[in-house]
Amino acid sequence: MTAGGPDQLPEELDVTLARPYQVPDTARRRLGALTVLAVAGLSAAGFVASGNPGLLVAALALGAAAAYQWACAWPRRVDETAALAAAAGAVGFAVGHAAAQLAWRGLRSRPTWRVLLYSADEPPSKRGLVELDAVDGRVLGHYVEDNPEDWTSASGA
Repeated sequence: MTAGGPDQLPEELDVTLARPYQVPDTARRRLGALTVLAVAGLSAAGFVASGNPGLLVAALALGAAAAYQWACAWPRRVDETAALAAAAGAVGFAVGHAAAQLAWRGLRSRPTWRVLLYSADEPPSKRGLVELDAVDGRVLGHYVEDNPEDWTSASGA
């Protein structure tokens, strides 16, 4: 904060600035898995040095946690732009507004894009929801319907 000046948001938090946003890759979980594995190794070494069975239990539990975390570190190969393009191809209408959300599914937390799309006409006559795998890009399912929303009050009032 400057003396006498107004408070300002840091640039990375200012939503009025146009800049690309990158969703972090879920493969970064591997770094955490390696850290937990290192602590498991230290616990195992402590058991060998002291004979304390609690350290052996801790080493085994931490090793299992590290293995699970590593197994959940899917590489996200499909970015938001590719997800929007694939979703547009799945719904069968010209797309206007669209939004993508990254979610996870299954016990191993596989990354999945959920994309909401509206038709390009004004007001939109159709909307669709597409779910696709963020690792291999295949469409897992889609739903298209006539747009039930009333957009008349939002257009010019």
